[in-house]
Amino acid sequence: MVKFNTLLVRGGKTDDNHTGAVNVPIYNSSTFRYPKLGAPVRWDYERSGNPTRDNVENVCAELEDGDRGFAFSSGMAAIHAALSLFKPGDHIIIGDNIYGGTFRLVNDFLKPRGIKFTAVDTQDINAVENAFTPATKAVYFEPITNPLLKVSSVQEISKVAHEHDALVIVDNTFLTPYLQRPLDLGADLVLHSATKYLGGHSDIMAGIIVTKGQRLCDQIYNLQNSIGAVLAPQEANLLRRGIQTLNIRMDRHLANAKKIIKYLEANDKVAKVYYPTVDKNSRDYRIMKREANGAGGVLSFELKDGLDAAKFVNSLKLIILAVSLGAAESLIEVPAFMSHFEIPKPRRLEMGIKDELIRLSVGLEDVDDLIADLDQAFAKI
Repeated sequence: MVKFNTLLVRGGKTDDNHTGAVNVPIYNSSTFRYPKLGAPVRWDYERSGNPTRDNVENVCAELEDGDRGFAFSSGMAAIHAALSLFKPGDHIIIGDNIYGGTFRLVNDFLKPRGIKFTAVDTQDINAVENAFTPATKAVYFEPITNPLLKVSSVQEISKVAHEHDALVIVDNTFLTPYLQRPLDLGADLVLHSATKYLGGHSDIMAGIIVTKGQRLCDQIYNLQNSIGAVLAPQEANLLRRGIQTLNIRMDRHLANAKKIIKYLEANDKVAKVYYPTVDKNSRDYRIMKREANGAGGVLSFELKDGLDAAKFVNSLKLIILAVSLGAAESLIEVPAFMSHFEIPKPRRLEMGIKDELIRLSVGLEDVDDLIADLDQAFAKI
C-alpha cells in the first residue's frame, strides 16, 4: 500500500481503454454503448456512473480509507444524500453548531417531512449520550465547528453511537483527509464540501461522501443515482487536479495560519482568537493532538466591543470579502451577516457568534502581505 502523499497524485486510476493517457480523460458522454443486448457493461448512463467521476470517487475512498466514494454536484447535495438515508419518525442527534446551509436543510426541509432532530453540544459526551432515544438512527456533527473552531471527539462520539446501534456521520470539510480520517476513528460516513480544500481553487462546486461497509455503500449509491445530483465530468477533472496538490496547499495554509494567529494575539484591538491550538491546556487541543495532524487553515477572531467589523473588512485590499473557505486566495467574512445569517440572531448569540466575530480562511499568499493588509485595516477602526 503506497503512502498518503503518493495516493494524492496517483490514486484512483480508472482504466481508460489503454490509450496510455497519464490522467484519466474527461469523458463528456451522457450515454455509453452496449456491445450487444443483455451484455454486462461498466457504464451505461452518466448519472449512474462516468469514468472521470469514477476516478475522483476512487481516490477519495482511498484517501479516507473507506470502501467507496461518491461525488456530488455540491457539498449540500452530499449532505442531502447522507440525510436521505432516514425516514419519517427517525431521530438524529445533530451538532448544535453546524453549517448554516445544513441548519436550513434540517429545519426548513427535513423536519417538516417527519424526521426528528435533537441539537446538542457534541463536545459534551454526556449530552450526546442523554439525547439518544429508541428512534435514534445517527449522530451528525462537524469535528471542528464553524466559525468558532470548537473540537469534538470522533472517537468518543463513535463509541457512544455504536453502543446504541446508530450511525456516525461526520462533515470533515475543515480538516480534509490530509489532517484527519474520521472513518479510521470510528465514523461510518464522512462527507466534504469539496468546493473547499479538496478543490482548493474557488473554481468548482462539488461534494464528496465516503462510506464503509457494503450496505451503506449500496444505500448511498442508490440515493446518488436516484436523486441525481452527481458531479459532472469537467468538475470531476478539476477536483482530481485539486486533490493532487492537497498536501502542499494544506502545509502552506497551516504555516500561514500559525503566523497570523501570533499577529492577532498581540493585537490590542482583538478581544479573542478562535483556533484549536491557541490554548494548549484546553480539551480542544488535547483532542486535536490525539485525533488529527493539524487544525486547518480557518481561524476566527473577535474585535473588541465598539469596533466596527463592517468597516474593518471593507478596508481590506488584498484579503477578499467573500463566503467560502479553503481556497488559494485568502477569504474573510462576518458570519453573523454572511455564512450564518440563516440562523436567528438569538440563537447565533447563544452559539457565541457575535456581530464582531470575523472568520478568516487563510490562503497561500505571502504571509507578510496578508499581515500588512490586516494591519492597515486595523488602523482604520
